[in-house]
Amino acid sequence: MDEPRSYTAFADDRLIASGPLEEMLAGTKAWVDRKERARLLIFDDATGREVDFDLRGSLERVLARAAPPAAEPGRPGRPRLGVVGREVSLLPRHWEWLEEQPNGISAALRRLVDEARKREPGKQRARSLREAASRFMTAMAGDRDGYEEASRALFAGDIPRFERLVRAWPADVRKYLLRWVREAAKVEGADGGAEG
Repeated sequence: MDEPRSYTAFADDRLIASGPLEEMLAGTKAWVDRKERARLLIFDDATGREVDFDLRGSLERVLARAAPPAAEPGRPGRPRLGVVGREVSLLPRHWEWLEEQPNGISAALRRLVDEARKREPGKQRARSLREAASRFMTAMAGDRDGYEEASRALFAGDIPRFERLVRAWPADVRKYLLRWVREAAKVEGADGGAEG
């Protein structure tokens, strides 16, 4: 089973709350209720994508609105298991091959995806971590000195250069970024994909 998603909220360049959804929302809601003035951005810790939550009303209302929606009747997939139905476009020969597989088309596709993920797990995970760092970096530091060079160092996997380029950035932003960058180097190195 996957571990629960975690999120991090920033007020301008200061980290104000981080953790599982309920914990992050409680901290963020407390900050909002103090009526402090700052740009508030919340990020999904797994993807680096910005996420929005309606923070109006009581904490209970905020949490109720943020809760995952209940399964809609008649929708494909098995939402309680985390399965989502989506459209897939394939050529006729692909459909024919899939239809011949034991346990059905969905099982065959899941098996193919799992096999592909196992071939180079470190490289794939490192790429995902760098992409997450890039999304966050663009949102939080896209106008900062050294951003473009830092972005190049990020995707080159040059951690010492990246660290030098972001040294003058706000501490919370820098620490949050380095968490992804160092993890990417670690998983890539464990997979044999990183040199030195």
